[in-house]
Amino acid sequence: FRSGVDLVNVGVMVLDKRGNFITDLSARDFEVYEEGERQTVSHFSRGGTAAEAENLRLGLLFDTSGSMHDDIELARTAAIKFLKGLPEAQDITLVDFDTEVRIARYGQADFPRLIERIRGRRPEGLTALYDALGVYLDGLTELEGRKVLVIYTDGGDTRSAVTFADTLGMLRMADVTVYTIGFLEHQVGSMRSQQKMQLMQMAETTGGQAFFPVSTRNLTDIFDKVVAQIRAQYSLGFTSRNARKDGTWRKIEVRLVGSHLQALKVRSRKGYFAPLLDSSSRGSGQ
Repeated sequence: FRSGVDLVNVGVMVLDKRGNFITDLSARDFEVYEEGERQTVSHFSRGGTAAEAENLRLGLLFDTSGSMHDDIELARTAAIKFLKGLPEAQDITLVDFDTEVRIARYGQADFPRLIERIRGRRPEGLTALYDALGVYLDGLTELEGRKVLVIYTDGGDTRSAVTFADTLGMLRMADVTVYTIGFLEHQVGSMRSQQKMQLMQMAETTGGQAFFPVSTRNLTDIFDKVVAQIRAQYSLGFTSRNARKDGTWRKIEVRLVGSHLQALKVRSRKGYFAPLLDSSSRGSGQ
């Protein structure tokens, strides 16, 4: 669906007690609340349908810094496996980064060039992870559709001007579901726990999930799960009853309707920042 300026988009996944995805629900099975007030859902779609599959915009954040030297082959294999598992995406935005950040967008016809770029970059330099994420998020405003970003990194950052707190703030504002693939086996023990926690926070803030492969044997299971989640995702859209453009954080809760659905678990973003009326508009009386 088209994402208007004031339309709030919410990606939702529904799971049973065993962790299986429920993919056959309809719009009438959901209610969305903002700050406790029920909203009217004006857009609804399922990720597994052909129309919604074509509406998918994939993003890849690929760490090619020197700290990835021991894990770069595993990361390349992971990225390529994932891309081959989702051939229906409308396009793919690749951001590869080390000391510098580089961004390019590829259509499905450009898939061989994308794979060549992933395979060709050698690990070197510092790690501008948060800056790279900022570059990707800045480009989201021009994309319509359902956005999914997968980040391949060891989780460290040694270069960015943007802080981790800034990064979480940007993710809370963004209309994107993030999956992080963390390569931590060769990281210093004292830093590994912190980097793992941060990658988990980055994913969970958007309703996504973090994974930590240790070998190629893990990759198939991980990407089967990620692809299944993307195809099982519902998209809900509403226009807030609170029309104030005050830039405040607004909590969202997605609920299932009916006693027969109450045992199911809902996973979605936790809220969003309201639009902010800029000072020039206020000053001109608009």
